[in-house]
Amino acid sequence: MLSAFLLGGVFITTRSAPEFAGHPKGLFVLFLAEMWERFSYYGMRALLIFYLVQHWLFTDSEASIVYGAYTALVYITPVVGGYLADKYLGQRKAVLFGAILLTFGHFFMAFEGTGGQDDPTINVFWLALALIIVGSGFLKANISVIVGQLYTRTDPRRDPAYTIFYMGINVGAATASIICGYLGQTYGWQYGFGLAGIGMLIGLLFFVFGKPLLMGKGEAKDPVKLAQPVGGLKLEWWMYLAGLAMVAICWLAVQYQEYVGIVLGVFGGGLVLYVLFTAVTQLTSEERDRIFAAIFLIFVSIIFWALFEQAGSSLNLFTDRHVDRAGVEASMFQSINAIYIVLLAPLFAAAWTGLGKRGLEPSTPAKFGLGVVQVGLGFLVLVWGAQAVGIDVPTPVIFIFLIYLLHTTGELCLSPVGLSAMNRLAPAHMASLIMGTWFFASATGNFAAGLIAAATGAEGLEGETAGKEVVLGVYSTVGWTAVAVGVGVIIISPLIKKLMHLDTLKDDSIDDDMLGQAELANPDAAGINTQGEVRT
Repeated sequence: MLSAFLLGGVFITTRSAPEFAGHPKGLFVLFLAEMWERFSYYGMRALLIFYLVQHWLFTDSEASIVYGAYTALVYITPVVGGYLADKYLGQRKAVLFGAILLTFGHFFMAFEGTGGQDDPTINVFWLALALIIVGSGFLKANISVIVGQLYTRTDPRRDPAYTIFYMGINVGAATASIICGYLGQTYGWQYGFGLAGIGMLIGLLFFVFGKPLLMGKGEAKDPVKLAQPVGGLKLEWWMYLAGLAMVAICWLAVQYQEYVGIVLGVFGGGLVLYVLFTAVTQLTSEERDRIFAAIFLIFVSIIFWALFEQAGSSLNLFTDRHVDRAGVEASMFQSINAIYIVLLAPLFAAAWTGLGKRGLEPSTPAKFGLGVVQVGLGFLVLVWGAQAVGIDVPTPVIFIFLIYLLHTTGELCLSPVGLSAMNRLAPAHMASLIMGTWFFASATGNFAAGLIAAATGAEGLEGETAGKEVVLGVYSTVGWTAVAVGVGVIIISPLIKKLMHLDTLKDDSIDDDMLGQAELANPDAAGINTQGEVRT
């Protein structure tokens, strides 16, 4: 499949015609760059928890917290990357810089050393994670913006264009987990990570050589200012140095994960308080109510992502150790979510449209509640299945497919709906602030996911059965908690809907090319997920 997309991409981008299939060829340049970037990201992500535990010899708990800190930082850096692009660099140069960092980061992941935490090569590993974190921040925050810039606001091709673009995310995510996961766990880590690096390099080359097809979109708003010398260097180079400084900060942060939690708590809490203060002191009563509704939805999303993001950590380890996989490598099961999204997203879109015509479509808060209920039910189904066959018997693989199915349907209820809600509820002058709060919430959910996964660690217990019981106990607790929270959200959803004042909502000049606005059930897509991140 990837070979077909590669050859097709070369064919499309080298044709003399300015368009292909009714769309500018620049769209397909961005599609291919994004597909290969997601291929590299998810290929690495599928292997990361195993690499931490089996090669660097971290305990399950330690590895889960490292993983949680890493994914949390991936959600924070797009806020900075998006700001620097909007203010100074422009989206194209920001994406190019991010792609270069990502290429180096993925290749550095292939430097294994001898393994163990005493191996000095582990510092190269930390550097690789830092480069990927910052590279994602510059690339993911901006590439979807360029897609929107290829079309006018009233162009009917805009929605189909985003559909094509985000298909690239899911194709890259689905194939990466299968191919890189298989190579990494079967032949050696360097092969899985190396292939991810090659994928990122291909994406970078498409973006570089496809520059003329972007028709000048995504350039800096003030190129003269960007070229002005500041302290002996052009302002543009100071922006790149700021990016490298972010790499150094992230290099430290992934090693001292507790500080990531402190930063999230202090800055996230401060951000929420500032939003609420602004809402109370500067907005009209209806605008204030909408902000209250948005903050409520943001807090609900934290709970969802904290459970959903078990996929790459504790659920990955559970699949490896306690599931009858029939010889299939555990990392390859990370592709299931992306495949489900490709299959189910059109059905959900059609279902919402059909229910809306009949006046039966659930409100946004109700959809959030449904999403949280489903993520909880996924864990409860897995616990029931594992206990039904016997705790000392490998869990049938069908229950892994079921938990991912329920988590994906929950994601489709919450993720695209959430981004849409943030854009609708925020006044124009607070739109970026609310989106930044949404990203911070996603980061907090990912960090909390690491803490929950750490609780499933069974270090010090004797026997595989004891370890399995610990995991199932945690899953049962979080599953029932999520169902209770989700039902509560559904019950009070009419009140939250009332706060949204949808009947008086008016169109304004909000730029609808916001970070990840058109994202389809993938939080990583927003810079994030980050899409869930089939993930943004």
